[in-house]
Amino acid sequence: MKIFKLLFAAFVLTLSSCEKKDPEIPNEEEVITTLIYTLTPSGGGTAVEMKFQDLDGDGGDAPTITTGKLMKNTTYNGTLVLMNELVTPTEDITEELKEEDKDHQFFFSSTISDLLVSYTDQDADGNPIGVETTLTSTNAGSGNLSITLKHKPNKTASGVSTGDISNAGGETDIEITFSIDVE
Repeated sequence: MKIFKLLFAAFVLTLSSCEKKDPEIPNEEEVITTLIYTLTPSGGGTAVEMKFQDLDGDGGDAPTITTGKLMKNTTYNGTLVLMNELVTPTEDITEELKEEDKDHQFFFSSTISDLLVSYTDQDADGNPIGVETTLTSTNAGSGNLSITLKHKPNKTASGVSTGDISNAGGETDIEITFSIDVE
């Protein structure tokens, strides 16, 4: 009986000495209502703005997507801006994304074979992010440009550092396809 009382006392002491830990709250996904991809010709000229805007989020209204025409044989400096326009004041998601740069990467793909997007920004480990890019057009053509933001991609997987999304993994935060013309 003494052994039982000793074991019971040890059990009670163990329980009372355990501290309660606060639950770990996962990083909540940001609401992205607007994506703007601004392309400025490197030699000067008028910028082209591609814009996706969905002000009712997952509501019933279709998003508004606008684009412009690109010039052939031109290199553009590209900048992406992400916003949440459902809150006042509007929240600039781009700044948070830059702070969490190791956990994010944009991927670009086009059905126009002569359209090339290259990364010009990096996270602290030297891996691409994609907020800043160059886009180079060669020949005239029409097609699509898709922009995908991945959360927690495997940036060391084969091809990911050069923009190949097939091995990236992670979760898709936003994926937009723009119809574009190169003239």
